[in-house]
Amino acid sequence: MSAQDSARVSVRILEKDYFIACPHEERSALLDAAEFLNGRMREIRDSGKVVGLDRIAVMVALNLANDLLKQKSREVKLEGEVGSRVKVLRERAETALAKGKQLEL
Repeated sequence: MSAQDSARVSVRILEKDYFIACPHEERSALLDAAEFLNGRMREIRDSGKVVGLDRIAVMVALNLANDLLKQKSREVKLEGEVGSRVKVLRERAETALAKGKQLEL
């Protein structure tokens, strides 16, 4: 990514500013991600159960990783279900086509 292709974006997370270089077309997504992260970190901080920026960040990272793994697991399960359903429908279609050819003879 060259300097001409990137934007320097300032994000604020838990009252601390971070400057991040990203492609111009990803600026909006970066700001949305930073806002989401800030909200999650505030929730953990405000719960009073975790103290320290690094510990809060680790807890949020663990929660997000857990959410991501659950989502991937759901997607794999759904793909399997869809694949099974497509196989059944294909078999039905092949059976119907075979019966149709038999009737033509």
